[in-house]
Amino acid sequence: MTKLLANYLRQYRLLLWLLLLFTAVFYAILSAYGLPAEAAVYSALICIAAAAVIITVHFISFKKRYDTLSRAAEDITFMNAMPRGSFENISPTEEMYCKIIEKFIEKTSDMQSEMRRLQTDSEDFYTAWAHQMKTPIAVMKMTLEQYDTKQSRELLMQLFRIEQYTEMALYQSRLGGSDLSIEKTPLDGVIRACVRKYAPQFISKKIRLVYSGSESTAITDRKWLGFIIEQLLSNAVKYTEEGSVTVTAEGEKIIIEDTGIGIPASDLPRIFEKGYTGQAGRMEGGSRSTGLGLYLAKKAADKLSHKLYAQSQQGKGSVFIIDLHTNDIMFE
Repeated sequence: MTKLLANYLRQYRLLLWLLLLFTAVFYAILSAYGLPAEAAVYSALICIAAAAVIITVHFISFKKRYDTLSRAAEDITFMNAMPRGSFENISPTEEMYCKIIEKFIEKTSDMQSEMRRLQTDSEDFYTAWAHQMKTPIAVMKMTLEQYDTKQSRELLMQLFRIEQYTEMALYQSRLGGSDLSIEKTPLDGVIRACVRKYAPQFISKKIRLVYSGSESTAITDRKWLGFIIEQLLSNAVKYTEEGSVTVTAEGEKIIIEDTGIGIPASDLPRIFEKGYTGQAGRMEGGSRSTGLGLYLAKKAADKLSHKLYAQSQQGKGSVFIIDLHTNDIMFE
């Protein structure tokens, strides 16, 4: 209140100075005509008292407008819900500002509608594109599986990556949407589907993939959780040359642990940033590391209000943990 009163006095200081000037002139004129000093003083005090009443009423109106604008500053859409009588006795300048704000809100609403339309168009395009890509990918896969040669196996691995990147593009286009189906989900079925999908990649690199099943359940979206697990498995097989990758589900946590090259301490806080490849990614080469997999996994986890974090030491492997209970961020 004190700060608001100070702002009010500063804004209307010119009128207050004029009031004091007029009171002083009135007092001087009365004194000049030889009227008793008491009459001049009483007249000046009456003027000051009347001005105090007017200023108090005006300040109450000022505070009312200030409180309304403060609420609108916290939520600009509140301006649309305000009754037309919210601002009484406003100046032409203030009225013009209100019209500008109304135009701004209207324009912003139009832009939001256009953005939603573009988002929908983009998602529809990538969905159609991904489905169109599935046909030639399936045909090439069936053709290559007929030949058990080193070249065909290598081509199958590259084809798998094409399929993976196609799905990443599709999921990235859907990140801003609301296509969630949150329900109580048995984790075993989701994990096993991901493990089966990536099993050929582990077999090709002669890496042991360990998963012994789970009876845990969690409130989540099956499709998006599967996408997160797939990205973590892709990351594990990419940076593990020997040893094993172990997947466990304990309570409301899914843990994916590998015996790969690990993550340097300097890279660990940034591994979920868009396009960040880190030292390991630079060693792998730009053609194999996009810096998008972990970024999309983290965005998907945020979408589900899950927590995704990593523990790692360079040269000693990495542990990625999906906490299905909370959405805080942690690096250890």
